[in-house]
Amino acid sequence: MAALLVFLTALARLEHSTESADQSRLEDTVRRAAATCYAIEGIYPPDVAYLEEHYGIRIDWARYTVDYQVFASNLMPDITVLRNGAE
Repeated sequence: MAALLVFLTALARLEHSTESADQSRLEDTVRRAAATCYAIEGIYPPDVAYLEEHYGIRIDWARYTVDYQVFASNLMPDITVLRNGAE
């Protein structure tokens, strides 16, 4: 029983680590796509939907919420990716 408990605990930690890495990777992807848009078009995109449509990023909206706050077209938006609750 102890070995099974240790195994399940390790598996849960690995899953949490993978989820955190996926969340971080998605945030980096959105930031890079916004920067690419700025480099090509001279403005930051108005919203995440623009990045999805024109720059091919894919977001699993069932798993993540992307908070994308635009201040001005020439300032990098504030981008935060949050993991949604129970799936």
